[in-house]
Amino acid sequence: MSEKLRLKLARLRTIAVVWFSVAIVFALVDHFIVNSTSYSTGASDLYSFETNLFFHIASTFIAVVLGATFLVFYMHERFNERPYYQGVATIIGVYITIVTIITFLLGLVLVPQNTGISFGSPEFGEAYRAYLLDTIHLKNIMLWSIVVGFTQFLMQINDKFGHGVLWDLIKGKYHKAREEERIFMFLDLKSSTATAEKLGNRLYHSFLRDYFSDITNAIIFNKGQVYQYVGDEVVITWKLQEGIDDQHCLKCYFDIKWSIERKREKYEEKYGMIPEFKAGIHTGKVIAGEIGIIKRDITYSGDVLNTAARIQSKCNEFDVPILVSQDVLNLFQKNIPYSAKEIGDIELRGKSATVALSTVTSNF
Repeated sequence: MSEKLRLKLARLRTIAVVWFSVAIVFALVDHFIVNSTSYSTGASDLYSFETNLFFHIASTFIAVVLGATFLVFYMHERFNERPYYQGVATIIGVYITIVTIITFLLGLVLVPQNTGISFGSPEFGEAYRAYLLDTIHLKNIMLWSIVVGFTQFLMQINDKFGHGVLWDLIKGKYHKAREEERIFMFLDLKSSTATAEKLGNRLYHSFLRDYFSDITNAIIFNKGQVYQYVGDEVVITWKLQEGIDDQHCLKCYFDIKWSIERKREKYEEKYGMIPEFKAGIHTGKVIAGEIGIIKRDITYSGDVLNTAARIQSKCNEFDVPILVSQDVLNLFQKNIPYSAKEIGDIELRGKSATVALSTVTSNF
């Protein structure tokens, strides 16, 4: 299974669990209100908790199969680069359409079940119309519109923080600083100053926006997290084992190259050039923890980040597109589908000890 499909199925599974849980809560709330001596004169002969629970569960099942699947596999990607309100408003509109269809379909089952009037009998039309005009449906549409809209909003916020980061913040995983061993890649555009002067501020911003957008999937599908965007540079990080598995930290670089190459015509037509970049990869221990009150974030501090940045800065000096420290290469077995060419033990600015560096090429 591809990483892209795995992520989407995991997101769909999470939405399904949450929506079914909310459906049960809504059924319980209905039951409590109906049986309240303060707000109700009692349940009608047509009401039963089991029937109401079935309605919520059945409608949620259809909503997950149709709505959540449509949201995860189609809608969400198409609103990644649009304002949040457009994504939320669109998915609410889609939901209202779907729930209206669900209400009409379930009525064909519930009306005969609740009233004993069979489908096709002369009385069925009047009973079916009474069912459709019941204000309970308006209540369900209002409540579930909030749930669905909030789901889309959380998905967009999750993308803003980076996959998994929002959940880590909610859990308080990094509320207290902790030591982790991570891999970092510093990816920087070549000749960015000259490019900015040639394109001008507005077009250069569009150039960066397209570039960062086009490399995102290559990062996500290789289990990387975008730690920071700094000007024209992006800092990518992996938990140690996730970066090692399937050589994700190396494969990510070559997948990014392929992603840009596939969009070559778009860049040449729109900007008269294609993005060229250089990368430095290093690994080591960092301290990870939350900082900030107004704008809370998870940050990493440690020598590994400074070293990775300086490794990347050496790419121009040795005229290579990527440099990888020996510490990273030592993490892999010898039969990986990449070839490493040693550059040597290099002195890095601000460091007393030398660092063994190699450039890497793909054997694919």
